[in-house]
Amino acid sequence: MALAFSLAACGKGASSSSDAQTDASGTTTLKMWTHNAGNDTELAAINQVVADYNASQSNYKVEVQAFPQDSYNTSVTAAAASKSLPCILDVDGPNVPNWAWAGYLAPLDGLDERIAQFLPSVVGSFDGKNYAVGYYDVALIMQARTSALQENGIRIPTIDQPWTEDEFAAALAAIKASGKYENTLDLQTGNTGEWWPYAYSPMLQSFGGDLINRDGYTSADGVLNGPAAVQWATWFRSLATDGYMPLKSGADPAQDFLNGKTAILYNGSWGAEPARASAIADDVSFLPAVNLGQGAKIGGGSWQWAVSSGCPSTEGALDYMKFALQDKYVAAVSKATGTIPATDAAAAMVPGYEPGGDNDIFRQYSKEFALIRPATPGYPFIATTFTKTAQDILNGADPQEALNQAVADIDANQQSNNNFQ
Repeated sequence: MALAFSLAACGKGASSSSDAQTDASGTTTLKMWTHNAGNDTELAAINQVVADYNASQSNYKVEVQAFPQDSYNTSVTAAAASKSLPCILDVDGPNVPNWAWAGYLAPLDGLDERIAQFLPSVVGSFDGKNYAVGYYDVALIMQARTSALQENGIRIPTIDQPWTEDEFAAALAAIKASGKYENTLDLQTGNTGEWWPYAYSPMLQSFGGDLINRDGYTSADGVLNGPAAVQWATWFRSLATDGYMPLKSGADPAQDFLNGKTAILYNGSWGAEPARASAIADDVSFLPAVNLGQGAKIGGGSWQWAVSSGCPSTEGALDYMKFALQDKYVAAVSKATGTIPATDAAAAMVPGYEPGGDNDIFRQYSKEFALIRPATPGYPFIATTFTKTAQDILNGADPQEALNQAVADIDANQQSNNNFQ
């Protein structure tokens, strides 16, 4: 919510930058900001891309400054307010429309043909233009103990035939009745922040609802408080009241799964490597999300790269972007982070993500099921509103009343900003 208000307060318009300087030899220095301070492997991969670019030509030199992720967004908004944004910066995918609307970002002109080769979920767009693109994505999965399914006669779902709502309900009932697991299911409800809209709004969408009507992004009425949304909310709450999952998950749900406390863990593709390296490696299945009526859905979009609107050397920044989006760099960053490569050619370069590889299924889940969060500048407010509403419902609030209030709040925010036109 604070982010939404801070961006709206800045107003719409280009944010100039004074970071590009040209030396006596004619080389222009371009500053780049990233959220990867403390993430040594990803930062090293990005630094290698920059080093290769700098060595490839003499017109431009990119200099990297890394920030801790917790303070990164604040640093960007402060720099925008003081008109001192760097030329190149990374941005969390759901924030791209907000930052583009606020005038922070420039369209990635001339790169559309290349960007078309990337997974749709890693492309940040607003108002018909591409503003950001990322090297990778991740996929939400149902991580299950294979033995729990087999011992209870439960069908192992596939990408072509995920569990239906009824099948999922029967599976949970059978596993709970076995008495073998303390938690039949863990949806990681102890997580905070963006996890809630990222992880749980796809379930809402699978029921047929959504966070806002995507036709114009002017109102959430009917999609966030209609019958499908109420059905989602009632189901979500019932998972706890029926004793299938804890109201609030433990401090380490992944470890609870590996230790045999939990039968099915709602997790991400990032959980595959630890599971395969554990003592239960031969007893883990990585399953697709459940089809709750309108097809299986998972969240899409991770960190992406963009060019600031006020960069005095946009040509240089776009030249770097074109260089940095080569498949070999997409592969290198993906390999360093253990994430899904964003292009087919890069996937073929990363062991496990080649067609038929152990991790190829996660890429297929992303291709088949990923849905980006609403591409409206109002998304930060929508996200915090949905998080509070979902938490209230889980803790006993009346679903219809809670969802009606969420709609009223979201619609008021959209309208107060002229629907971000």
